[in-house]
Parts: sequence; C-alpha cells; structure tokens
Amino acid sequence: MIHLDPKICQQVRQERRKARLSQSELAREVGCGQSALSMFEQGDGTKLNDEVIHKLCEKFKIELKSSEELKEDVAAASLRPVVPSALIHGFCPNPHCPSNHGYQVDGETFLLPHRHESDPVGGQFCALCGEILEKKCPTCGAPLHDGAVCSHCGNRYVAVMS
Repeated sequence: MIHLDPKICQQVRQERRKARLSQSELAREVGCGQSALSMFEQGDGTKLNDEVIHKLCEKFKIELKSSEELKEDVAAASLRPVVPSALIHGFCPNPHCPSNHGYQVDGETFLLPHRHESDPVGGQFCALCGEILEKKCPTCGAPLHDGAVCSHCGNRYVAVMS
C-alpha cells in the first residue's frame, strides 16, 4: 500500500485543472470512477487503489515520497483555497459545492445540480467552489438535462458523499 502524502491529492486536483480536464475525463483515462476521483481530490486517499494512484502521479509527473519523507512533510501540509472563475453551461461535480442541492426519494439522497448558464467570456469553472464544470454525463457522456440522474444511463450526475 502506498504511503500517500496528503498533498498528492491536492496536486492531482491542481494538475488536472491546469490540463483543463474534468474529473470524469481523467477518471476514464486512469480507470476509476468520477466519484472516487472526486473523493480522492478532496483528500480521501483510500478511494483509489495503488495502481490508479501511480497512473495519476505518472500522468502529472508527481513524485510519490518515501515513508520517511512523508513523516517530515505531514506537519507542513496545507491546502490552498480554490479561486473561483467564470461560468459556462454545465454543472459542478463537487458534492460539497453549495450549488448542488440535496433531496430524498424513498429514503435515498440525491444531489440536484444547478446548471450554470454560459457567460460572455466562455469560462468553465464553478463560481462557488472553482471546480471544472461537467458539460455532459460523467458516466456515459450523454447530453445534460435538468434533474439529478442521467436519463440515458440512469446514473447520478453528482455522487452523494456519505
């Protein structure tokens, strides 16, 4: 098992954004689910297996540190705030973003994403949390529609965090 530096999760998120990749695009590329990648980027290193973590680090040229190096760095780990940018037609995949509203159906929780309208400068980030907006279903790639679940594949647009 990899001794994961907490900063790796943040670095993956930053590098993905620099590459202008959505979570679902990167997840498909490295072979994991969008919701697992979202949780990983938020600091939960247990959601991805070692193989996927290695693929992410290789893709973005991020060095995995030894146990000794990790112990030295853990105390100094800090997260930089996300800087929001412009909006484009799409929805925020971050389950903790205030743009996603929770509701219950038969005791099951769903997150209804707010669909951001296009802006004149053509931005692509959520104005509330800074995440790259999804412009299609993260599971199957079908066009978006109003609602919390894709009518093509039946999967949720935004994964519910427990």
